Amino acid sequence: MRAFIALELPESLTDELAACSRELAAYVTGRFVPRLNYHVTLAFLGEVDEAGAAAAVAALDDACQGLAPIELTPRGLGSFGHGRTATLWMGVAETPQISDLSRRVREQLSQRGLAFDEKPFRPHVTLARRVRFQRETLPTLPFPAPAKASRVCCSRAR
Repeated sequence: MRAFIALELPESLTDELAACSRELAAYVTGRFVPRLNYHVTLAFLGEVDEAGAAAAVAALDDACQGLAPIELTPRGLGSFGHGRTATLWMGVAETPQISDLSRRVREQLSQRGLAFDEKPFRPHVTLARRVRFQRETLPTLPFPAPAKASRVCCSRAR
């Protein structure tokens, strides 16, 4: 299975991001992410077997010991990729707390010999994939209010 470790979003932030997505749908064509799949990826693992998934959960448990709630502050729209592979996302402020959590998760994965995508951490919530849009036509959206997140999970990529 393809897996990743992610910070789950509080319901208030999920609700506001879903509202942003609904408004963006009038200006953007693509495959919008269902609201239940919103998250901030801390580490993408790729293909793992059952033993690897169990080791990832153990790494997650160790990395999250003493975790205090982390404030997530939306910072604007952005995109990765070009053409048919573009991804539209809402950026999240890279605070010391969220950066430290990503670092701790990655350290614990490394200590267990688990491979993960080593691209620099760039906190964001994916809103849509395979998008087409003209940046200059996007509406000015009110950004969601900051919210505190406190749940981290190991999930299967869909």
